[in-house]
Amino acid sequence: MVADLFSHVSHWVFDLDNTLYPPRVRLFDQIEVRMTNWVMQELGVDRDEADRLRNEYWRDHGTTLAGLMRLHDVDPAPYLHDVHDISFDALEPDPALASQISNLPGRKIVYTNGTAPYAEQVLSARGLSGLFDAVYGVEHAEFHPKPDRAAFEAVFARDGVKTEAAAMFEDDPRNLAVPHALGMKTVHVAPEPEPAEHIHHHTDDLTAFLNRLGTSENPDQLS
Repeated sequence: MVADLFSHVSHWVFDLDNTLYPPRVRLFDQIEVRMTNWVMQELGVDRDEADRLRNEYWRDHGTTLAGLMRLHDVDPAPYLHDVHDISFDALEPDPALASQISNLPGRKIVYTNGTAPYAEQVLSARGLSGLFDAVYGVEHAEFHPKPDRAAFEAVFARDGVKTEAAAMFEDDPRNLAVPHALGMKTVHVAPEPEPAEHIHHHTDDLTAFLNRLGTSENPDQLS
């Protein structure tokens, strides 16, 4: 049974963006626009170059912010405040997802490369407020981003995560490599699977996946 594969889990770690809401709402598009504008203003480059740098820093450093901090000594606080100043109107409450998360046994946390205040706004718009024992942002990892091992270690140590009894749900496959290495169950939440040794399961429907954890379905039905 699928439930057997997660029967040892007592600590549930969820990413935020494109994980606790479907990517089709394209909320992160707003953030990307604001990141590009910020890079243009801070580095004095045109939009095309700012877009290129934004993507390059995300690819090479885990987040655009990490690249800006490492290469340009940028202060993260004003950047994070600015890029997360977006509209949440595209988000809708999801009672079914809320019910499935509420039913999970053990401790439940959110860990995002965004900020905790931003995460709280997303959770509120999704009707998920109050379901998690803690919400952690990049500020709780001393601004180290996922997928850096130091970022996970900082947050997991802060929360007391016992990784051998934990599961991680994440849309970016890069961010599941360290949890896997630490002994966690890893679930890739995305429209399309990306096969990798560090990904145990893939789902394009988080609510349905969580529901299966309490059923007698064959684990082979989960890719």
